[in-house]
Amino acid sequence: MTNDNHVPEQDKINEIPLQKEEKETPEQPQSLEEQLEEAQAQAAEYLDGWQRARAEFANYKKRMEGEREELIRLANSGLVYQLLPILDDFERAADTLPDNLRTLTWVDGVLLIARKLQAILEAAGLELIQAQGKPFDPNFHDAVIYEPVDDPALDDHVVEELQKGYLFGGKVLRPTMVKIGQAEKQALPD
Repeated sequence: MTNDNHVPEQDKINEIPLQKEEKETPEQPQSLEEQLEEAQAQAAEYLDGWQRARAEFANYKKRMEGEREELIRLANSGLVYQLLPILDDFERAADTLPDNLRTLTWVDGVLLIARKLQAILEAAGLELIQAQGKPFDPNFHDAVIYEPVDDPALDDHVVEELQKGYLFGGKVLRPTMVKIGQAEKQALPD
């Protein structure tokens, strides 16, 4: 049996050596290596860009969180500052309360309200500035009166607090209004 469909020209085509392919074969590995190097370089560039973008985003998140916390602290400090005169009024009322009224239960209730207000403000970050007997510091004290003192150790020291000062979140919310001692300057002997 013979295959009638067999075309002799196909044999000739199959026998012709592919010179063109043989020439490309040595070049292909080199071009593949170049392509691989280019792809690796591009991948490294993309990785570097991705890492930078990720770091920038992390920094952005930290910055936004810090700004948000600062905004909340600033808003809270404004509210606390507005409540300070009420706290002062409660303290003045308690200091000037006549002895015959101190035993009344409603007075105890009002004083309890004052203590609760103070506790809430302290829990929010309010701190009393201790000034009595301390050296004058313009960062924490507002000197309104100078008083002559005999003791030179009290010179430029707080001798009386006229209005309490407070810190909020470690920063001065209201400086302490104080009276400062001023020692008499003695004349030097000639």
